[in-house]
Amino acid sequence: MKIDFDKMNGLVPAIVQDAVTKNVLMLGFMNEEAYNKTVETKKVTFWSRSRNCLWTKGETSGNFLHLVSIKADCDNDTLLVLVHPDGPTCHKGTGTCWGEENELNPILFLSELQDFIDKRHEEMPEGSYTTSLFKKGVNKMAQKVGEEAVETIIEATNGDTEKFIYESSDLIYHLIVLLTGKGLRIEDVAHELAKRHDPDWDKARRIAKAKGTMK
Repeated sequence: MKIDFDKMNGLVPAIVQDAVTKNVLMLGFMNEEAYNKTVETKKVTFWSRSRNCLWTKGETSGNFLHLVSIKADCDNDTLLVLVHPDGPTCHKGTGTCWGEENELNPILFLSELQDFIDKRHEEMPEGSYTTSLFKKGVNKMAQKVGEEAVETIIEATNGDTEKFIYESSDLIYHLIVLLTGKGLRIEDVAHELAKRHDPDWDKARRIAKAKGTMK
């Protein structure tokens, strides 16, 4: 990767993002020495413009930024640095330098779960419950989704909240397995929901139905 350090007198902006939560944590600057040290030590190091020296984030507080990856933008003059942070990033004690907490949006776990199930489908390890579902085929997987849907309905009408959440989780898991078996991902469902969220979506359906182009 060739980085253009010349545009800003030897410095490039380095946007730091949590590799798990995807939250932007801070913005720093790197020169070539700071970049090389970051790659070598796997701890993010910047060039401090106020102190005029190298500065490894966390060397005083212990809140290091552990390097996952670095990418350059299309002009090779800005870096995106993915990290695993130790504790809060900001010196004021917040998770980010914008005063926000670095919390994981739980909905992002669905993509992580999808990746895990994709891997199971590819590797098919023995002893895995997910593997056993794939081996039974699409019809059995679909049947399992139906069973979990019934159990979810039962808990929604007669059970408590904890049991309802438990069965809902089973339903979503088995739906992702079925989607994977059909060569799809949970993101395909999300895309469909996003499309339906468009105010013109229902209008487009009515027009298609009127023209007889919708089954």
